[in-house]
Amino acid sequence: MIEFFFLAFFSAGAMIGAIAMLLLRQPIRVALALIGTMISLAAIYAQLGVHVLAVFQILIYVGAVMVFMIYAIMLLDTEDRSFIERYSPLLVAGLAGLVLLAGVLLDGLWRVVPPEAVVAETEVFSVGVFAQIFMQEYWVYFALVAVVLLVAEVAATAIIDLRRRAGQQGDKA
Repeated sequence: MIEFFFLAFFSAGAMIGAIAMLLLRQPIRVALALIGTMISLAAIYAQLGVHVLAVFQILIYVGAVMVFMIYAIMLLDTEDRSFIERYSPLLVAGLAGLVLLAGVLLDGLWRVVPPEAVVAETEVFSVGVFAQIFMQEYWVYFALVAVVLLVAEVAATAIIDLRRRAGQQGDKA
């Protein structure tokens, strides 16, 4: 019973943090909400007995990636008015991408192999089993995610550059 309570508590914490990331306007507050979400996910991993993932979640994502993200946020232009705007002009494109991603995920769920067929119930989770399944089944998806993240980074840099140029042209006029 107590396990269910903790699972519900940390799941609610992760959901609240995720919703806060969507609703908050200031970048540093969004980063703090993301840190809270990641800590809640690490607690869920620990409760489920996947302690390696819980430690990696804290050390790599919260410890390293978020330090880098907060450093990048500190370099943002505070005079940029885009933080005050409620929604981006790219909201429709983002929602279309979300619908496409949800469709791909649902298609993947329909085609998923039952967990009993992949790993026997008596076999304890280990890094070797995870690595074997990952390299046989999911390495292409991992590589595609890396490419999508690279494209997103290039697009974000291009949008920031366009906004800076538009702001500079507006100052000259």
